[in-house]
Parts: sequence; C-alpha cells; structure tokens
Amino acid sequence: MSNPDPQPDDIVCAPGGAPDASAACPGEVPVEIITPREVPLGGPRAMTVRRTLPQRRRSLIGAWCFADHYGPDDVRASRGMDVAPHPHTGLQTVSWLFEGEITHIDSGGHRGTVRPGEVNLMTSGAGICHSETSTPGTTRLHGVQLWVALPDRVRSTTGRVFEHHAPEPVQIPGGSVLVFLGSLVGETSPVATHTPLLGAEIRLDPGAEAVLEVDATFEHGVLVDAGDVTVEGVTVPRAAVGYTGVGARRLHLANRGTDPARMLLLGGEPFDEEIIMWWNFVGRTGEEIRTFREEWQARTDRFGTVDGYVGLGGPDRNADGLSWLPAPTLPDTVLRPRRNPAPQARPDEPEPGSRTETVALRGEGLRTPRTRDAE
Repeated sequence: MSNPDPQPDDIVCAPGGAPDASAACPGEVPVEIITPREVPLGGPRAMTVRRTLPQRRRSLIGAWCFADHYGPDDVRASRGMDVAPHPHTGLQTVSWLFEGEITHIDSGGHRGTVRPGEVNLMTSGAGICHSETSTPGTTRLHGVQLWVALPDRVRSTTGRVFEHHAPEPVQIPGGSVLVFLGSLVGETSPVATHTPLLGAEIRLDPGAEAVLEVDATFEHGVLVDAGDVTVEGVTVPRAAVGYTGVGARRLHLANRGTDPARMLLLGGEPFDEEIIMWWNFVGRTGEEIRTFREEWQARTDRFGTVDGYVGLGGPDRNADGLSWLPAPTLPDTVLRPRRNPAPQARPDEPEPGSRTETVALRGEGLRTPRTRDAE
C-alpha cells in the first residue's frame, strides 16, 4: 500500500539501547498505548486508514516501521482500494486481510490475490513498484497493511521478491493463532525475513485469557482489531497498539468482552540501524531519499513497470484518472530527526504532541498543559 499523505513526514528513526532482558519479571510487563491517527487513502470518497506506525510516540517495533489498519469498509460507499502503481525502496510490504480480496501486481513480474488469513510479502530490494486494487467481488474490505525495514546489508541486493503463505490455525485454550511471520506457539512461518521478526493473528473467545511464551529479546506490539482486549491487564482500545519493550518472556492477553476478540501480535529484535522514511521510501540519508524521488518521477529502471493494472477509472487508470502515483514535493528543508525511543514501554508518559501533554515547570513542581508544534 502507498503512503497517501500529500505532505509525508520526514522521519529519522534511530536505534535505542536494549536493556538487559533478564530484568523483566513475569506479570510485571509495562504496557505503552500507541493510539492511531486517521489518514485518507485517496480522494474525496477515499477509504480511511488508521495509522499507528510511524508516529511521534514510536516509529519502530523491531523492524516493523509502518502499520495501517482499515475497515470493515463498505466499498460501495468508499469505492474500496484502488492504489495505482507506486514505488518502494528498502522495505518489505506485508498484506494481511480479515475480509475482502485485493489484487496485487508488481514490477518483479508477480501477480497475486490477497485473501483473509493468507500473508503476501513483497521485498523491494533496491526498488520496486506495485498496484493494489480490491477485487470486483469484494463488498467489504478489512485488514492491515504493514512494512518491514530492510537492514543495510541486504536492502539493495535482495532483488524483487514476492512470497505467499496460508498458515494453518493453531488452537490454544480459548482461541486460536495464525503465525504468518516468525515463530509462536510451536509454529514457524516459512516466509523469509532479514531480521528476527514475529507476526501473528490471535483470536480469543469471549471471556478467554491466553498466556503466550515469547522471545525475551523481542519488543512486541498488540494491534487490536476487535474485542475488549487487555495486555498485561491494561485495556488496549480498538485500532491502538499495546506496546511492551524487550525482556518479557510471557505476554498475558485477555478478552473481557462478550464478543470474540481479534488482534495482531507484532514483534522483533530492536532494529539497530538509523533509517529515514519519507512517502514510500526507506533510506539512510536525505540525499538518498531525494534521489529515489527523482528516479521515480523520471520512471527509471530502478523501479520497473507494472503490467496489467486496471483501476476503477478504467484500464490503466485509478478512480482519479492516474496511471501511476506521482511523488509529493519534497520539503525544501533539511530532514529533521525523529528519535525512536529505547525499546522500553513508557506507560505513564502522555502522547507526544497531544494537547494534553504536560511538562514539569523547573523548580516549582507544577504541571501545565503544553501544545507542541507539528513536526
């Protein structure tokens, strides 16, 4: 999926030092709540997505650097997903659906259909472009689009790769698990990643609780899709992420509601490289991002071409009449760093940039509201 922001943030994500994993105690795992912001995916009748990564509070969970949660969306009202060919560098896209179907076509010569409970992973290598459209038979669209940052050692050498996997559900007391990346509950996905990662869909029955054994060297985030979910006893609202830092050997999940709950568990070793994200590009320097944009605008061989895209606007056109997505204008400023906090949950800190953020007045012990300027 493309980042639809007309003025995308310049984000420099810096690694944080991992604390000693042995310091965590069972049942004492702190939880940080990462709330989503709404972003329209396209024009005036666009589908709205809820973005939890990246943002000011936290830009990375392991190598997971982007998370959009959308739907359930009636495509008759919103026109569904129709993303014309657009570029990516330095990342892997991970598509996961709960309802509906999406047609994927990329410049690596791959074509696939994203279906509920089946993961499609695309690796950009040095550059790729692809299109995504909801299928004609789709009436409701509901899912998550994720990106994984590639480490420097492979980001230009992996080539354009596409992988598909339909995991079998693993039954646990009170629910089930679908492991689409990494390992959990004795199940391991065959899909290749270039840093240690975890991605799994977890379903819990009404009133059910689950204790999952996890890798203590990973940081984790639980993205709630449905249900009255708690992580370590802390309520995580729908579309928000409950984040835990490294050190936890077990995660305690619960569904306190009377309806079934569904969530994604995302995890990974803290990413130890500084990256810059802008629009659909992941790079290392501002100059590199500028070069990516110029090469996309010039339609160079770095990204290749998509053959067979048919959008809602007719053959080779999306609903807005575009045959490809031009890049936004780069700001005429030096990229400003946005530091990713160390992989430790900060449950008592307010959301950075929010109107309710407070700051202690030096020497007086008082607290007063502060509104931060947008970055």
